[in-house]
Amino acid sequence: MRPVLTPAEMGDADRRTIAAGTPVDVLMERAGRAVAWAVRREMGGTYGRRVVVVCGKGNNGGDGHVVARALRAWGVRVDVFTLDGGVDRQLCERALLRADALVDAMYGTGFRGALDGDAAWVAGAADAVLGPCVAVDIPSGVNGQTGGVEGDAMHASHTVTFSALKPGLLFQPGAGHAGEVEVADIGIDLGDPSVFVPELLDLALELPDRAADAHKWLSGALVVGGSGGMTGAPSFVSHAAMRAGAGIVWCGVPGEEAAARASGTEVITKALPATPDGALDESAAAEVLKAADRFRALVVGPGLGRDDRTATAVRRIVAEAPIPLVLDADGLNALAGDLGPLRARSAPAVLTPHAGEYVHLAGEKVGPDRLAAARRLAERAHVVVLLKGPGEVVADGATRAAINTTGGPWLASAGTGDVLSGIIGGFLARGAEPFWAATAGAFTHGRAADAAGHTGLVAGDLIAALPAAIRSLESLESLED
Repeated sequence: MRPVLTPAEMGDADRRTIAAGTPVDVLMERAGRAVAWAVRREMGGTYGRRVVVVCGKGNNGGDGHVVARALRAWGVRVDVFTLDGGVDRQLCERALLRADALVDAMYGTGFRGALDGDAAWVAGAADAVLGPCVAVDIPSGVNGQTGGVEGDAMHASHTVTFSALKPGLLFQPGAGHAGEVEVADIGIDLGDPSVFVPELLDLALELPDRAADAHKWLSGALVVGGSGGMTGAPSFVSHAAMRAGAGIVWCGVPGEEAAARASGTEVITKALPATPDGALDESAAAEVLKAADRFRALVVGPGLGRDDRTATAVRRIVAEAPIPLVLDADGLNALAGDLGPLRARSAPAVLTPHAGEYVHLAGEKVGPDRLAAARRLAERAHVVVLLKGPGEVVADGATRAAINTTGGPWLASAGTGDVLSGIIGGFLARGAEPFWAATAGAFTHGRAADAAGHTGLVAGDLIAALPAAIRSLESLESLED
């Protein structure tokens, strides 16, 4: 896993390292030289090259001066401009027009607000450089905690950050400003980071294999969803759960007619009590709870609609189901901000809200800090939260959190969230611990989208791409063994 430190945590790590005996000048020298090597690689050499370095105050600017010194030692012609002394804009513009690269050492990860004055002018003038723009630690103008940008900000083609990733490099729009991100180890004591970006090996080791004597009921999943005209959503969930390793899936939908329409595949459809207009009725809760102990995971919500009787059934199922639960879509909306049914559970739960569902459930907007938002809801509801959207966050409170970086804008398509719920449900059915089921689910979902991704991606494409994405996890696990 790749550790992620917030700006405050990185500041603590710096101070801890310095207190342990590594002088700040040594850390600055290591950082500046790491950036200089990146600039050299990005330019393809040093002979005849010209570089502009723009330095701010403090350590970030100090790193920039080390970069300039190292490049000059290699024969590069370097023009250094400092915000502290005021930038000669006419001279800087001429230097930018003939530069082969630009080094942004104006502001670091602690920056808040908007660039102004000479810094804002440099951000606007940077497009004049035909070669790479390399940012020191983070592009100036990007909030290191949230990835937020107010006004002008540097657009780097390459960012060298130190010792650990920062949230602002992973969340949009900051991630889009950072370009290719390189983590340089400069000897900082990171402590025990609670946030990380998951990698293949981490997830492969956390997904249980089927035992040699396994049978289908050892990894069964129960899906409850659908309403009049909305049976496609639970169908996507069910098929994704099977692809993720559920040995048998029952898909409960309201009404005999809906169950008959959804039948005819590997998924077993079950008719649940329905209202006259095709919504899940209150009495369905008893039937779901009666069957639940046959399964190892339960997914509730996709396509249910917002009938009051359905909400009553969902609230009872959430509170009383004795098996791990994935709650999504209208299942989340059914709680109407009341977290009591979640807190009453005896078994774990994973919630998968997008920003709109988060508001209904938490009573507040996600806000600029996605990491903090996911952690708050996880702590309040005593659950694992997977906050969907660019830069997905999986959190089980303050203990640990993962930021998923797979996938892309092609996932902005109807039904893809249902597929995600199904993957998580399938992993839970296999026996994965809820935090890792959600983390591996987000990673695999995005990885399948990366393989099948295009502007016209539909949920069915995603399900078709799941076997190869999941096989890559399982084959890596066998290699590790």
